[in-house]
Amino acid sequence: MSIARIRSFAFSGIEAMPIEVQVQISSGLPAFLVVGLPDKAVGEARERVRAALTAMGLSLPPRRILINLAPADLLKEGSHFDLPIALAVLAAMDILPREDLANFAALGELSLDGTLNPVAGVLPAAIGASNLDLGLICPASQGGEAAWAGRIEVLATPDLLTLINHFRQSQLLAPPTPAGIAEPKGQPDLADVRGMESAKRALEIAAAGGHNLLLIGPPGSGKSMLAARLAALLPDLLPNEALEVSMIHSVAGQLDGGRLVMRPPFREPHHSASQAALTGGGQRARPGEVSLAHRGVLFLDELPEFPRVALEALRQPMESGRTTVARAMAHITYPARFLLIAAMNPCRCGHLGSATRECSRAPRCGEDYQGKISGPLLDRIDLTVEVQPVPIPELSRAPPGEPSAIVAARIAEARTRQRTRFGPDGPSTNAEAEPKHLTLAPDAADLAERAAEKLALSARGYTRTLRVAQTIADLANAPHIRRQDIAEALAFRHRAPARPNYPPSSTEAPRSR
Repeated sequence: MSIARIRSFAFSGIEAMPIEVQVQISSGLPAFLVVGLPDKAVGEARERVRAALTAMGLSLPPRRILINLAPADLLKEGSHFDLPIALAVLAAMDILPREDLANFAALGELSLDGTLNPVAGVLPAAIGASNLDLGLICPASQGGEAAWAGRIEVLATPDLLTLINHFRQSQLLAPPTPAGIAEPKGQPDLADVRGMESAKRALEIAAAGGHNLLLIGPPGSGKSMLAARLAALLPDLLPNEALEVSMIHSVAGQLDGGRLVMRPPFREPHHSASQAALTGGGQRARPGEVSLAHRGVLFLDELPEFPRVALEALRQPMESGRTTVARAMAHITYPARFLLIAAMNPCRCGHLGSATRECSRAPRCGEDYQGKISGPLLDRIDLTVEVQPVPIPELSRAPPGEPSAIVAARIAEARTRQRTRFGPDGPSTNAEAEPKHLTLAPDAADLAERAAEKLALSARGYTRTLRVAQTIADLANAPHIRRQDIAEALAFRHRAPARPNYPPSSTEAPRSR
């Protein structure tokens, strides 16, 4: 009585953790048992395996079949364990050669007729198999995704019977080729935006340095229009960044056709999104919007309408570039280095400060509405712009703005200067830079210190102001941060207006003298 073995993977974030699937067929009452801390989807694999074997004209022996998923103290989740369990059972029945299976890892979901359905996580699993010097067996539709791992043997099979014939050398599977690069989606051009020069300048600075941006303005002023044009200004991802982003999308099951993502992602969740949807979580701790926007843009429209607990959960990933989902048995970490662009109205009705449609409850309405955004979250936003509607006569007569391609070229040059300054092992953008990486002219340093004291900036706010000033200097190809760079960065810094003393309203009880 011997044990048949094959490797598979469980996923902790984007890391593929090796799992050994062990099958033992022994004497005793007929049973089909799966142990090793499986979840319900893994436990149901025994019925799918039984049905798939029956579809091929095979039947399980009337003996005790025990499947162990080692290590046994790690929770196994997902339907991708179907294929390795079926292969190990076939090896234990001496239908497949055990020595050949020892050179492979496998993942895939079985249909009742033996065909293989796509599963999440093939790309990180292929990289994990490559690190273990193993080949990978996966569904045929995901062979191109697995081929990105490099020089490993990939068997992309449409069904279980074809795989059996391959190992018996009666039918050979051709090695798949990499699936290619994902086609960039059509993005609107910045030339369509007329006027709004201050907002477009802030958009360029945010894209060049990876800085967070908040747009405040009445309805119809163009906030969403500006945000939609930000992704087109960002340069293509570097190869290591593209691989990391593609692994996140693979684990989430959103890697379209296995094609590598080379453009920065743009995510715009609805304001009804929960904390788990934004930062990650759920029953299987899937990546959230902050991770799906890694190395790209996260656009939060109607910012105060998001649940407060969800917004507060953004503070840690905005600072550290990663998000951690805590579970009783494990802590799962996903990358989350994103550029946040948020938009909001100045008050609930949206017309605070308007000359034609003034808010009837001003200014208390605006203070209550903007007060939904906490100070610590605002302190992490580098640029704040008040967007005012462009008058119709000016809108129709104003010339087109700069095309996105021209602005993107300036941004790419600024990004190149940043990579040259920080080196290959340093920060990728100014938004991640430490103060020691920033060089200021003496008059610029003096202005920054006096302004920080005058405006009561926090240490974080002071550092973020210097980072924005460095980006402005990079766009101007200046060798160091100048005084005017500090001044412009301070002009974009969010400052809450002083709260006036209001007279008591009619609903308030008069104070006793």
